[in-house]
Amino acid sequence: MDRRGFLKSAAGAAALGLAVSSLSFKAFAAGGLVALVHTQAAGDNGPVDSMIGKLKQLSEEQGFEYRAVYAQDPATYETIFRTLADNGAAVIVSTFNEVGEAFKALAPSYPDTKWIQLFGDPIEPAIPNVVTVSYDYYLGCYLSGIFAAHMSKSGKIGFIGGISIPPINADFNAVKAGAQSVRPDATVTAAFAGSFQDPAKGQEIATQMFNDGIDYIQTDSAATDGGIINAANEKEGRMVSALDAAQYPLGPKSVIGIVSLDFGVSLYNEVSKALGPDWKGGSHIKTGLGTGVIDFVLSPLYQEQGPAELVAKAKEVWPAIEKARAGILDGSLEVPFNTTL
Repeated sequence: MDRRGFLKSAAGAAALGLAVSSLSFKAFAAGGLVALVHTQAAGDNGPVDSMIGKLKQLSEEQGFEYRAVYAQDPATYETIFRTLADNGAAVIVSTFNEVGEAFKALAPSYPDTKWIQLFGDPIEPAIPNVVTVSYDYYLGCYLSGIFAAHMSKSGKIGFIGGISIPPINADFNAVKAGAQSVRPDATVTAAFAGSFQDPAKGQEIATQMFNDGIDYIQTDSAATDGGIINAANEKEGRMVSALDAAQYPLGPKSVIGIVSLDFGVSLYNEVSKALGPDWKGGSHIKTGLGTGVIDFVLSPLYQEQGPAELVAKAKEVWPAIEKARAGILDGSLEVPFNTTL
């Protein structure tokens, strides 16, 4: 991601400060400002849109003021966080590992602000007013791999991630392990778009995969997914497992399911806790199957509009998915977390 000049960053921060300082003090007294600082753009039909929507819902339910701020440039992270905290933010929520250092630098100076990092590693040593949240998304990917092995005619399965980082590498390895637990001769091919916001690149990679005989692709690339779905839409029988229910309408005949990581529900849960009397900072929360945040589910639109043969096959093999999910939840099935490509 390109860094911007100091003057542009300062101007953006000043504009942010003006916007935050203009909030009514009555709103602060009623419940404080809750701010979401997202490091990927809105309009992704996925994580960011989901988080903004759920934050708006919660603000309406509980009567607090909220702001959603897009922090595109890492050079602005600390300035944005500091401006929000200086203006009385009760809770600051931000996203992904890249904000970790800014949290470590600033949170101790603002002990009255509660800081929540979604999709972050544990902070060592723990900071009393910071909660980090991680997601065992790879468990849902394992279920998708089992499903893919049953559904694929060619035995060729694809995986397209945004960037090769350890948790996404683990997601790929889980898809591969799940597929090969059912079909040892299945091939699972990984590719990375180099961005979570490049649909054109996603479409290019997916088109090549489909042309090479792959007929099922698991996505892991946020807004880049849109291009992958477009490629699948070009020919009947191509299947995509995406990541958010908002993507169902993008491919009613191609998005067969999703490995759901509902960032919106996660944000709603964590902010609700932070606004309550029993919130405990200095902790790390691991979120997996059975939490309402992560799961592998079939698309209801696909079941209505998808190719009849594949819809029938999906229903036929679904008990195998239920069995594997139950095994993961009761501990009888262990899925390795393998970050090595």
